[in-house]
Amino acid sequence: MSEYATLDFLTDQSLVPNPYPYFDYLREQNPVLEVPPWGCIAVTGYEEAVAVYKNTDAFSNAVALGGPFPPLPFTPEGDDISEQLEAHRHLLPMFEHMVTMDPPDHTKARSLLNRLLTPRRLKENEDFMWKLADVQLDEFLDNGKCEFLAEYAKPFSLLVIADLLGVPEEDHKQFRTKLGADRPGARVGSLEQEVVDENPLQFLDDKFIAYLEDRRANPREDVLTSLATALYPDDSVPPVIEVVRSATFLFAAGQETTTKLLSAAMRVLAENPEVQQQLRDDRSLIPTFIEESLRLESPVKCDFRLARKTTEVGGVLIKAGAPVMVLPGAVNRDPKRFENPHELRLDRKNVREHMAFGRGVHSCPGGPLARVEGRVSIERLLDRMGDITVDPEKHGPIGDQNFNYEPTFVLRGLTELNINYTPLR
Repeated sequence: MSEYATLDFLTDQSLVPNPYPYFDYLREQNPVLEVPPWGCIAVTGYEEAVAVYKNTDAFSNAVALGGPFPPLPFTPEGDDISEQLEAHRHLLPMFEHMVTMDPPDHTKARSLLNRLLTPRRLKENEDFMWKLADVQLDEFLDNGKCEFLAEYAKPFSLLVIADLLGVPEEDHKQFRTKLGADRPGARVGSLEQEVVDENPLQFLDDKFIAYLEDRRANPREDVLTSLATALYPDDSVPPVIEVVRSATFLFAAGQETTTKLLSAAMRVLAENPEVQQQLRDDRSLIPTFIEESLRLESPVKCDFRLARKTTEVGGVLIKAGAPVMVLPGAVNRDPKRFENPHELRLDRKNVREHMAFGRGVHSCPGGPLARVEGRVSIERLLDRMGDITVDPEKHGPIGDQNFNYEPTFVLRGLTELNINYTPLR
């Protein structure tokens, strides 16, 4: 479509409800394409995205969240800007967090989570999920209707990761309140704006600093002590703040993306009674359903890289200093990789090849956790809700329904999802 040629994806709100035709347009022009007006290189092809994700020598994560906003604090010079980037990295937004780091700093920061994301700990956390799902459902199930994000997805995902990180149970209520999970329509732990008049990352930093300093001084047999005593690969002791930042960013980012996964999956169930019935009849299809939900509605809309060296991707030369915009929602619907890519198919053989959680060294460490949260939630929702449908009073009649999505280029997620159902005990 000709109107797409000059459209600004990063600011144009017309693309928020349904960006996929635009993504198809970009891919048809070229899977690697410079788009106006910020000079970003949009990557919409599957193989091309893999090439970017896996080449950490040529592509830096320094601008992973903001892309061209704000502009680089220096003028790129030459075909290798690595020295310039390192000299100015501290001036870039959120430079101190793992998501914007490159190896070897990223490798060190991520190693701190290895003490946490162990098979044993993940199994304990899954046991907690099964209980939590029912506790959360008990709060509203008898109503026969709910706003799914505020009443289930947000508090569930927040408390799951609170448990994973060892937040004492007596503090769970405070986390729900401070991070907005007790307010219908509030954003939970948003990376883009303040919640409940407080920066969520600052709240998390303050809480975890207190937890970990206490555990270093007074070790216990608990998860927080394991995190507090984690060492770098060279056996050196990391400063508390570095451990805290790895943990709190996992907290904020992990429950944001899981909330979006759960709401996207529930919308599919509520709109497609035949899919809902398939899953009720054959629960072994639920893991594939979760993967298809991730593929079709990838929670991360834009994943930025900075070309630190002039390099070629998909036959296109990318100059050092150019912001590169990998679009998972486009990559995961590349027809060269996925047959009938815009359809949900519960028999899709290569569904686990999607890149909703990225690829390479920066693949989301919480990906396995999100998958389990999705599976557990769908199991219990189907057990305890019958005849799930979209509420026509809130979203309009079938065939003319309206859904609102967050007006941001960073994440893809519903702002609310109202459903009706028959309570099952």
